[in-house]
Amino acid sequence: MFPRDSPTVTPSDPRYYYLANFERALAWIAQRYDDLLVQEETDFLRAFAGVPLASRALLVRMLMRRGDVFRTSRLDYDEIGDTQAAIAPLAALGWIDTTPVLDLDLLFTLLTKPELRAIFGNALDPAARKAEWLAHLGATHTEPRPYSAWRPDAPDAVIRVTSTPLCERLRVMFFGNAYQQWSEFVLADLGIYRYEPVEFDVSSRAFQSRDDIDTYLGMHACRAALELGDALDLDAVLQAVHDAQSDNAWLETRRAKLFYQIGQHCERLRDWDRARIAYRASSYPGARHRLIRVLELSACIDDAWTLALDAMHTPRNDEERQRVARMMPRLKRLRAARGEMASHARFDVIASEAPAPIARIDRVLPRPRDGERVEWVALNALTRDDAPVHYVENTLLNALFGLLCWPAIFAPVPGAFFHPFQSGPADLHAPDFEARRATIFAACFAELESDAYRATILERFTSKYGIQSPFVAWPALSADLLTLALDCIPAADLARCFERLLSDIQANRSGLPDLIQFWPAERRYRLIEVKGPGDRLQDNQLRWIGFCGSHGVPVDVLHVTWRDEADNEADDDADDATRGASLDTRSDPAHTR
Repeated sequence: MFPRDSPTVTPSDPRYYYLANFERALAWIAQRYDDLLVQEETDFLRAFAGVPLASRALLVRMLMRRGDVFRTSRLDYDEIGDTQAAIAPLAALGWIDTTPVLDLDLLFTLLTKPELRAIFGNALDPAARKAEWLAHLGATHTEPRPYSAWRPDAPDAVIRVTSTPLCERLRVMFFGNAYQQWSEFVLADLGIYRYEPVEFDVSSRAFQSRDDIDTYLGMHACRAALELGDALDLDAVLQAVHDAQSDNAWLETRRAKLFYQIGQHCERLRDWDRARIAYRASSYPGARHRLIRVLELSACIDDAWTLALDAMHTPRNDEERQRVARMMPRLKRLRAARGEMASHARFDVIASEAPAPIARIDRVLPRPRDGERVEWVALNALTRDDAPVHYVENTLLNALFGLLCWPAIFAPVPGAFFHPFQSGPADLHAPDFEARRATIFAACFAELESDAYRATILERFTSKYGIQSPFVAWPALSADLLTLALDCIPAADLARCFERLLSDIQANRSGLPDLIQFWPAERRYRLIEVKGPGDRLQDNQLRWIGFCGSHGVPVDVLHVTWRDEADNEADDDADDATRGASLDTRSDPAHTR
């Protein structure tokens, strides 16, 4: 479990909560990563314990803020006191630069408009915006300078935290990712976020070697560069990601996703050559059907056809089968247009499979005046005292699965949990997620063979309420809704839906119908997908509806037309009929005579 003791002596004063949390993280890192730390990191951990309390607190305060450059006048904390005195020990250790040079952009970030006018005076138009001032001055003020040179009479100073990169590495090592911040401690302490306590030993950590850490940071830098847009050396990024191969399966999954994201970026640029390279290198779900599309767009029709045949013969998931099946007729036509034989036995057999019919309901409803969503309009129109309707979309079935299978989801298997602030296992989307927990999942599913699952789900709704989970959206649930669902949805239907969800968690957690209607007296239900005027079923919705239709799970698609539109259409139809009758009369030879 998470260590409560700290390697340093922090007073119990609650004002130092952030420092206590940071020191707990350092203790965790020292305990689990001692064999992977480089000298600079080891020196920091040892030296930090000997720094005065106010200095430690000030450093952590700055690490928790945005950026690494600060004005000392903005670092006023009651529990720290004299800021300059707290800075001195940090500067002596080289963790803070007290005379950083600032370019014009950074200066504009730090100063207010009145302060900038005091420096540049008449060179600035008082009515212009700050960004316009920066553009105006940029051509003539290109040399970075110390703050004191920009503003000799400044009442404060500017400092830069030079230890930020080191501390960012430590943060990544603790969380196993770059997106969680030190504020996770605070949110957990305040009870805003609650996490399932998972028992794991000292060997449980995200990175198993120093190369793992460097590989992760390198890929994170590539992802950050990708977000900058078009001004990017894509060849360098592709090479860097290619070179980031790892024996760590978790990192390889991230690398596959990064290749996929590069492919998407290249597609947006219509850079088909690099998109092909990226998608071919990716095993991330969706990469193969994107590659087929890129091959088609770059006129590599034969390659696209061959790859599409392979995908149809051995699809990696339902989404790929659906998307490639949609491409096949078009590819077949393109080959035929080139005079090539496009028929293929495997394709002909697969293409002949007709989808299950979709049950359709049509309703004309009054248009809402306050912008109310069509799903709620439909809910109010369908609900009855003896047949209530609830808006659940992706929440209800996911939650029932998450509550029943809680022990499997939060099982402390190796490589799943690295720290106490995880809402779910790190390998949730890995191909072997279920296989690594097969025995536990089997025990959970076995409860569906008796009434045990009902008590289990309701008990966990109470005992686990509010704990972060990748499947349970607590605000969307209530004990009454769960009880109603358990009364009306047969265990066999739950088992079928849970099996599909588990077969491809990443793809199947979404696309579920919007509404569910219960008939408690008859202990039955139906799922309802709602579509407003002009709306159409999305691919993941079609897959779920098709699954339900094929497995006896009751589902309907409700198509809504607004009453004023229906009235207008009726008027148009009547006018057309009248105009048609008039035209017929005028064209009648007897009338002409």
